[in-house]
Amino acid sequence: MPESTLKLARARLKAYVDKDRAAIEALLSDEYRFCSPIDNQLDRATYLSRCWPNSEKTTSFDEMLAIEDGDRAVILYEAAARDHKFRNCEVTTVRGGKIVRVEVYFGWDLPHKAPKGGSIENA
Repeated sequence: MPESTLKLARARLKAYVDKDRAAIEALLSDEYRFCSPIDNQLDRATYLSRCWPNSEKTTSFDEMLAIEDGDRAVILYEAAARDHKFRNCEVTTVRGGKIVRVEVYFGWDLPHKAPKGGSIENA
């Protein structure tokens, strides 16, 4: 029985915390694409060279919400790096037991920069 989409999405995040390059490479298909507000359809090699170095700073991912819908999983999480905390949401797509796409929607820094009940100007 193939692993669940959610389990594969969680394993990708765990690879960052564990600094396990072999684990993340085993999860990603050759056709892998990565999107974020600052990355548009990065291929596997570009993703690994641009994004994987962030694993050195990554210390945790704490799930706030996780949903699986067939070949897609959505995880909302709070993460910690050595120098800051933040909240993001990711949509992971799996085909043939491998991750083929991840879309990251950046959240905000923790603690929130805006005062409670207030806003800040978009820089």
